[in-house]
Amino acid sequence: MKKIIVIALALVAISFNGFSQEEAQEERSVIQTYTPSILLKKGQWDIKWFNNIYTETSDLFGNQEGTQKRDIPRNTFFTSSVDIFTGISNNNRLNIGLLFEVRSNAIGGRKTLDVFSFDGERGTARSGLTSFAPAIKFNPIKSVGNFTIQTAFHIPLIDNETEDGVFLDQDGFIFQNRFFYDYSFAGGDWQFFTELNTEYNFGEQESFAYNSLRLTPGVFLSYFPSSKFTVLGLAQHIELISFGANDAGANDFSQSATILGGGAKYQLTNALNVEFLYSNFLFGKKTGLGQTFNVGLRALF
Repeated sequence: MKKIIVIALALVAISFNGFSQEEAQEERSVIQTYTPSILLKKGQWDIKWFNNIYTETSDLFGNQEGTQKRDIPRNTFFTSSVDIFTGISNNNRLNIGLLFEVRSNAIGGRKTLDVFSFDGERGTARSGLTSFAPAIKFNPIKSVGNFTIQTAFHIPLIDNETEDGVFLDQDGFIFQNRFFYDYSFAGGDWQFFTELNTEYNFGEQESFAYNSLRLTPGVFLSYFPSSKFTVLGLAQHIELISFGANDAGANDFSQSATILGGGAKYQLTNALNVEFLYSNFLFGKKTGLGQTFNVGLRALF
């Protein structure tokens, strides 16, 4: 009789533990589960609208080496991107998508929020839809489900990078590969995420980035006070490597920048979450020394 009671209690304990684990899994929010490293299931959709303002009043173009700081009139560059992905494979290892970018730049001492005027004032402002990109996202190693690669081919929609002294965007093609990996620590309160973004620039020889490779490694550490809210810190480095000038001897340009920042994400509903990020360009070579302010909205259904 005692053996039967012990076995019964053990079965109840196992069942309760299994139920608790299943319940905990179900309670995981989108911001915990669907990091950039995780692919969508077949039929799922992921739409992200991300807005970035970069503003600067100093840069490192004060000498030929690109290392001397100087004060400049305020320049502000706004980028609004929409990324749309859907799952298409039964084994959840392939997603396809489209990326779009809209830009608005205001230079020459104009106020930061003038980028939202979209007035195109000659010599100080430009704006427009600048590029789109078909993209795929896949998992190359079946046994490592939290490692994925996103490949995109960016096609420019502008004729000139600079008009009346105002730069808008690159007018060359970009072949981009982004490598994502994340790791969740035991307990689920902490999560580590890393990304390596690679962009090969080619096409228009007039482009400032013609025949160059941009490498952007980054690390992000997130803490979850609750399943629906996280705060995070980030560190990134940008390195633009030129492979040589064009036929006219121009575009032999390289630069670098190191960036630190932080932010927060919040799960508004089961399908919708919002994020806020801030970063600061600390040092580098031939780069601006500005700040970025970012707001993103993501829907997953």
